[in-house]
Amino acid sequence: MNKKTWDKSRLPSRHVTVGPERAPHRSYYYAMGLGEEEINQPLVGVATCWNEAAPCNIALSRQAQSVKRGVSEAGGTPREFTTITVTDGIAMGHQGMKSSLVSREVIADSVELTMRGHSYDALVGMAGCDKSLPGMMMSMLRLNVPAVFMYGGSILPGKFKGRDVTVVDVFEAVGQHAAGNMSDEDLHELECAACPSAGACGGQFTANTMAMVSEGIGLALPGSAGAPAPYEDRDRFAVLSGQAVMSLLEKSLRPRDICTMKAFENAAVLVGATGGSTNAGLHLPAMAHEAGLRFTLDDVAAIMRRTPYIADLKPGGKYVALDVHNVGGIPVIMKSLLDAGLLHGDCMTVTGKTIAENLKDVVFPENQDVVYRVQDAITATGGVVGLKGNLAPEGAIVKVAGLAVQKFTGSALCFDCEEDAFAAVQARAYKKGDVIVIRYEGPKGGPGMREMLSTTSAIYGQGMGEHVALITDGRFSGGTRGFCVGHVGPEAAVGGPIALLKDGDRITLDAVAGTIEVALTAAEFEARKAAWKPRKTDYNSGAIWRYAQNVGPAYLGALTHPGGAAETHCYADI
Repeated sequence: MNKKTWDKSRLPSRHVTVGPERAPHRSYYYAMGLGEEEINQPLVGVATCWNEAAPCNIALSRQAQSVKRGVSEAGGTPREFTTITVTDGIAMGHQGMKSSLVSREVIADSVELTMRGHSYDALVGMAGCDKSLPGMMMSMLRLNVPAVFMYGGSILPGKFKGRDVTVVDVFEAVGQHAAGNMSDEDLHELECAACPSAGACGGQFTANTMAMVSEGIGLALPGSAGAPAPYEDRDRFAVLSGQAVMSLLEKSLRPRDICTMKAFENAAVLVGATGGSTNAGLHLPAMAHEAGLRFTLDDVAAIMRRTPYIADLKPGGKYVALDVHNVGGIPVIMKSLLDAGLLHGDCMTVTGKTIAENLKDVVFPENQDVVYRVQDAITATGGVVGLKGNLAPEGAIVKVAGLAVQKFTGSALCFDCEEDAFAAVQARAYKKGDVIVIRYEGPKGGPGMREMLSTTSAIYGQGMGEHVALITDGRFSGGTRGFCVGHVGPEAAVGGPIALLKDGDRITLDAVAGTIEVALTAAEFEARKAAWKPRKTDYNSGAIWRYAQNVGPAYLGALTHPGGAAETHCYADI
């Protein structure tokens, strides 16, 4: 499009760039070196989660410059800004993890406020770490201006004693070291080798799961999520993403036109097919909520249960994101699912074409065992399933990819915070047949719904991963493996059944039947509930306190506001 032919009469930026009364506003743009032509063009927010907290986001600043070039080449004026992240690998295992899920809301809120405050017309959002991906996509759906998402890319695999390793191997090594099965020297060598580049954790953990969602749901360009962060191919996709958002602006094609209910179903299929993170059970409902759609944990779990598991990825399998990229990337997985009739091929995407049109020329690669055809699936059931029963009336979720035993009965061993559970694991103060219960770690009770990777990895590192189970009203990292059930609801803080458990109660978990039961009668539950008292936390002011006052249950996505369905206006139409 000719750079001088944009009609701003329907664009948000008219409020800051058009008319004599906006002369003061335009003076700020002149102060930053923009010319009249650039001020008259659409203003495009280029939002990144760049920071120096961890390798997940360290490459985003570089990639943002390529996005800006693409926007400029296509006749737009890019305006770069950043938002926060809380990196789970560093926040893990201590009080810092209470900030993690809260950061998802802060990211979405801060991008919204920046876009609203400056009346930007479109958005390219870039993210690298777990909560930053859904947070950025939530802001796109909330604002509903033309938008393109781009993942910052995964980390390259590390090498330790001739095998590929990820940061999860380091977490598990802590357990091996505590059990006396790894030397100080080997632990140090592993920690130095596990993370050799920029990028997010390389397995099918939360970041790569939500990166797959970004392509599967249609918000990212096909193939853009695959290349590792250090690869220059990411910069090519960044330029294309900047150009694509200008095309969307010209067509007035918006995120809610793309992210329909069928698109959310596609996203859940992709998570199940790849043994993705259980955190998708939180993030997909939250994203749908921004678009005014009700898509609950039950909906996600039902789709995953009927989806075959076709990608052999860590933590349950053998391979990492680089291996997927090397066999053709996420489009190969989607092509296998589409050919089997498991995806809605008519869903629109940011290319302006449908899923089926985008995948038309993708050829499934032979002579590889990273991704399977649906008819040759690793298992007939998806890698993540939901559970319900008298211990979790609102539901729970478990990753079964790579799980040999999918039914477990054992005795409850109860802890009221993660630190106590981790200390007991480190001291080997548990035994085969235990169901370790970590409660008061839900969205309200934590507050913040912490992940439990330090504890679950220590159990595996001690060689006990197949001999115990773990349940929590908190969350698990996408890197967690073993019979670990999260999102148990209602949570303990509101008096859910998990709060009423006592040591020795017999718990049965059945991932095949989809049940989670404790051998207690209704009368026993009622008697215990009558004696139960709510617990207080130490978070009585600040952001985490405010989150606890507003957050809803996990099965709805741990939401903090009424969502798109309650809107009386949409930002894109101001």
